[in-house]
Amino acid sequence: AGREDLRNSALVTIDGEDAQDYDDAVYCERTRGGGWRLIVAIADVGHYVKPGSALDAEARERGTSVYFPNRVIPMLPEALSNGLCSLVPDQDRLCLCCELRVSDDGRITRSRFFEGVMRSAARLTYREVGEFLERPGATHAPRLEALRERLLALHGIYKSFTRERSGRGALELDTPELKLKFDTDGRVAALVEQPRNDAHRLIEECMIAANIAAARFLDRHHVPTLYRVHGLPEVDRLETLRQFLREFGLWLPPAEEVKPEHLRDLLQKIGDRPDALLISTAVVRSMPQAVYQPGNIGHFGLALEHYAHFTSPIRRYPDLVVHRAIKAVLAGTRYQPTGGSWAELGVHCSTTERRADDAARDVTNWLKCYFMQDRVGETFEGTISGVTSFGLFVTLDRLYIDGLV
Repeated sequence: AGREDLRNSALVTIDGEDAQDYDDAVYCERTRGGGWRLIVAIADVGHYVKPGSALDAEARERGTSVYFPNRVIPMLPEALSNGLCSLVPDQDRLCLCCELRVSDDGRITRSRFFEGVMRSAARLTYREVGEFLERPGATHAPRLEALRERLLALHGIYKSFTRERSGRGALELDTPELKLKFDTDGRVAALVEQPRNDAHRLIEECMIAANIAAARFLDRHHVPTLYRVHGLPEVDRLETLRQFLREFGLWLPPAEEVKPEHLRDLLQKIGDRPDALLISTAVVRSMPQAVYQPGNIGHFGLALEHYAHFTSPIRRYPDLVVHRAIKAVLAGTRYQPTGGSWAELGVHCSTTERRADDAARDVTNWLKCYFMQDRVGETFEGTISGVTSFGLFVTLDRLYIDGLV
């Protein structure tokens, strides 16, 4: 009751083949006066997980879901994360929606938030949508053909967002993902490189747009929240990067003058160079980590003044907090987190994010070692990724496995 009914709108989810929890769905159409109308519908986790409840206390303690190569430790019970909250096809689901009007040059001209009820028209994968967008003139599976107009509209708004993104100077780090494949006994059978396609990118741009709108909405209403901020790189790190790049014949301005567009142009320039991954990794390592905090200082990497995480409340606690703040504004009230201040919550969420990342990286590295132990004596091609007084660090090509020589 009291929610906008979106069950007849062709909202779809687009995720990886092995995704279990679907927390975002999208719908796009062309508007009469030019430009686009985009709806980003996000699972309304806040309807089920109430502040101060045992569910909420445990979700806050975990802070995030942890994604290991062969299993997930969810932030919420699976009855919620994979069931009641997940935007599965052909089931009524509660959602918190961001409706955006976007110009042809990718600017958000209007936005509004509202509570809705939806029914996903399809659970699509990055692979099948990517193949559809690569060959839009071909005949595809009936489920894709039924959504042809919606998918082409999503591709259109993605191109608009890309033009705007390039204009503001955001960094472009489009590195492939490495997937570990397991056999029936649970052992690592292969390491497979999974390049990104336009389906990955269009969902990413739609989510960024909704996150921008959420941060602007709360800022406009003078409501405290957790922003996702990314500060300027430290001068000494940028100077180290400049010296490193000089060895490759690449230029950056003096460290004090570096802007996001300088790094973006650098990443575009290296393109298909054989050492592109090495150089882009060095750029990433020069950056500070993005964190959650109530003070908004913008996002350097995305070249944005306003940014907050809104689109993944099933797996990230800060997104749930942002949902609560938005819903409080819609209800004419204010939300205050339990168990501490906004600043303390920001530190906690940043810490749990790093803990999850470290754990996932440790497990992945261990599994890579396990995979390689049967290959002792084989010859591989690699790239020198670091030099120290005690030896060379080498990354094996296409396997992204590091070792010391």
